[in-house]
Amino acid sequence: MSIIFNKNIQTASIIITILIFIGSCKPKTKQTVRQQPKPTVTPLTSDFVFGDDRDFAQAHASTLVRTNDGNFLVAWFGGTHEKHDDVGIWLTKGNAGNFSRPVEVAKIREDAHWNPVLFKEASGDIILYFKVGKTIDNWETWWIRTTDNGATWSAPAELVAGDKGGRGPVRNKPITLADGSLLSGSSKETNKVWDAFVDRSTDNGKTWTKSEFLPLDRTAIEGEGIIQPTLWESAPDKVHMLLRSSAGAICRSDSEDGGVTWSPVYKTSLPNPNSGIDVVKLPGGMLALAFNNTSGNWGSRSPLSLGVSTDNGLTWPTIVDIDKGTEEEEFSYPAIIQYGDTVAVTYTWKRQKIAFKSFLVKN
Repeated sequence: MSIIFNKNIQTASIIITILIFIGSCKPKTKQTVRQQPKPTVTPLTSDFVFGDDRDFAQAHASTLVRTNDGNFLVAWFGGTHEKHDDVGIWLTKGNAGNFSRPVEVAKIREDAHWNPVLFKEASGDIILYFKVGKTIDNWETWWIRTTDNGATWSAPAELVAGDKGGRGPVRNKPITLADGSLLSGSSKETNKVWDAFVDRSTDNGKTWTKSEFLPLDRTAIEGEGIIQPTLWESAPDKVHMLLRSSAGAICRSDSEDGGVTWSPVYKTSLPNPNSGIDVVKLPGGMLALAFNNTSGNWGSRSPLSLGVSTDNGLTWPTIVDIDKGTEEEEFSYPAIIQYGDTVAVTYTWKRQKIAFKSFLVKN
């Protein structure tokens, strides 16, 4: 009896093993992976901030800020052409379809003026930074202030007395960190050797402290280098920047200590033709980036595009064109700000005009 019983147990074990093996060979049911929807970008308004009747031949490098009364201040440098001694800083106020006639708000002396940057302080006062100098290598940073939404401006003053080479914001707006400090993306251009750094102020812009140049491997980032950082803070002390570069790609660096020190510069997946970019952080953490979606050192500045990221700039699943034309046409040097879920962008339009557009950005 025990022999028969043992044989029955062995037979049952074999059958169970076979059934388990057969079950494991059945095709598995596919699990549905729900893809996250891409952010959407909806055009809202489009305009030029001035018409054909103007007091300058060319306009470039715009900046904008939204005032407390719901209008926009837009500034740029204008004159015969970039680098010409008659170039000054011009400004208009209004909204799409209703911008005021431009006025020259800054002309320190008969040297070229460059790269205005508008920044609204927590108090509501607005600062206009700009560069002055015959060459970029030795330009100076100046500033003026308005307390009445651009109706009147203070006398100009140097940001850092005696500086030659450009302290403070070089092209893009500063940001206010979680601890209240101001952080400004800066860069140095000397003899076609470009380096980037940040300037920090802990006393609301009265004094500034310069960081070291960002660590840069010039065998990986070929050409002139990196300039014109655009910044955002993802969490307290975690600050990031994207940079214009000569390497055919937008570059990036990150800081874990509020911008005191920075990681080595590295390329992102986004192209860059050695032209200006600007980024802004939206409520909820999305990023909106205005950039030329082309590559190559001194490549085409068409099209100008708007990218949206939901993962702190690691990927940009939504990219739409802001403006485009032939390879020879220029739509460049964007400035971007946000208010709620709307972004406003200004940019150079063929060196002839400054365009203004706004977009609704939804996730």
